[in-house]
Amino acid sequence: MPFSAWLPAAMAAPTPVSALVHSSTLVTAGVYLLIRVSPLLGETINYLIFVLSLITMFMAGVGAIFENDVKKIIALSTLSQLGLMIRIIGLGGYVLAFYHLVIHAIFKSLMFLCAGFLIHQISGFQDIRILGGISIYCPMVCFCLNVSNFSLCGLPFMSGFYSKDLIIDNITFLGGGFGGYFIFIISCGLTVAYSFKMFRMLCIEMVGYKSCENLGDLGNNILVPIIFLGTFGILGGSLTF
Repeated sequence: MPFSAWLPAAMAAPTPVSALVHSSTLVTAGVYLLIRVSPLLGETINYLIFVLSLITMFMAGVGAIFENDVKKIIALSTLSQLGLMIRIIGLGGYVLAFYHLVIHAIFKSLMFLCAGFLIHQISGFQDIRILGGISIYCPMVCFCLNVSNFSLCGLPFMSGFYSKDLIIDNITFLGGGFGGYFIFIISCGLTVAYSFKMFRMLCIEMVGYKSCENLGDLGNNILVPIIFLGTFGILGGSLTF
């Protein structure tokens, strides 16, 4: 905030454009830059970064709850996680921010691959309300998508658990005020809420597109990467902790 509105808008574009926008050159490079220069900015600027990241994380979580475009939900999810990283940077946790940056890249790339496969197979539709039933038509993609979702939520012993739990612990002890901490916990709860929304709409609801039988056509070009990333989505945190 206040320069974050472009990200979900750009992510609604066709996949090649959104892949470029979401690459390290345009999204995570800013986090890495802050990791390198924050020690030089001073206490006032770092506190401003701390406050803006809290607002960003909360607004992105609220937006994702009411969004129905699956790519916009993922984009807002990334925006929320960027707010989490920059929040810990504002408190001086540079190593933790970089650690979560790497772990987040693993499970979020898996989520994008799974969502992109689903969108491609049903002729480009991105509305989450017509993407239901993938647990029947494509159980492997459903499994890997949920691995990414559970890591995003910080489910114990998934890869995202190790980095997010450390960040929450450090924010608890480093301070930031009761109000800021309360909004931070609410924002973490919103992450779980929109992740569960994706799980329910995609894997439990059976109101899907009429030609969902094509979802089962998994080639090696998509199967090998999602299995590789799914394995790291489960074990990556414990291997790098």
